[in-house]
Amino acid sequence: MEFKTPTLGDKEFIDSFFEEESTRSCDFSTANIILWNQFYDCQYAVVCDTLVMRTDEEGESFSFPMGKGDKKKAVEEIMKYCEEQGIPFVMNGITHETEEQMKEMFGDIFQVEYDRDAADYIYEREQLATLRGKKLHGKRNHINRFKENHEWSYEKLTDENQLEALTMLMEWKMQNCTPEDLEKHEEICVSKNSLIYYKELGLAGGILRADGKIVGLSLGEPAVNPDTFVVHIEKAFPDIQGAYPMINQQFVLHEMEGFTYVNREEDMGEEGLRKAKMSYRPAFMLEKGFLRFRQEHKIVSK
Repeated sequence: MEFKTPTLGDKEFIDSFFEEESTRSCDFSTANIILWNQFYDCQYAVVCDTLVMRTDEEGESFSFPMGKGDKKKAVEEIMKYCEEQGIPFVMNGITHETEEQMKEMFGDIFQVEYDRDAADYIYEREQLATLRGKKLHGKRNHINRFKENHEWSYEKLTDENQLEALTMLMEWKMQNCTPEDLEKHEEICVSKNSLIYYKELGLAGGILRADGKIVGLSLGEPAVNPDTFVVHIEKAFPDIQGAYPMINQQFVLHEMEGFTYVNREEDMGEEGLRKAKMSYRPAFMLEKGFLRFRQEHKIVSK
């Protein structure tokens, strides 16, 4: 297997494999793969006419094969590669759906350890747009205060407001990132590149203004599954009451018409982020985990 580092020039090629699938997982977003590659050392290879990704998670692990090729044979090739390299066979980002596919192909010889920190939050688009119900009344109150306190507007991200959005992001960084918070700085780097290359990455973006100034921004794209939209980036000034719920709602209203679900990605075990994402009442969690052999097994590809 010949692995290659993904770049912007590979987007269309990688997309061609994902278009054959219907997963809601944010792991199979080409933009995510390209943007986060420098921090997670993700590479891809074409194996038996499927696309397989390799990362440094859990030492070294592989994604479930994507595309219309022979997935069983592709997995067998990965096993053979692991044996030749003297490394354990581990697959990452396994959902209950792909776990069942592995069982259908190989029987019940694997176990999956699901990781709560890596689970995607999936919401009903209509609920995020309307914020109906007693449990979301706090969000509605914050939005009402924002509208009362500011002359506001929503705009799509364009080449005309791109630089201003980047300036807002750098201001947000100065206010919210300490020098020792390396994960936050990585996230800002990804957010910056998302804004700079939003057209090349196929991202939709939105910005929120209060009294003429950008106070919130968000970027995302349709998931592999056509009924789901994935939100990759959301930033707002926390000292402006209602800015976060306002950009959340406005981005949903303007960019996600026709979608049923919204994937707001994982919380990575961050307590504050988990509390914020749970407060929007997800419809369900898309669990993901690592797949390994239950015991010593060896499958030799024919």
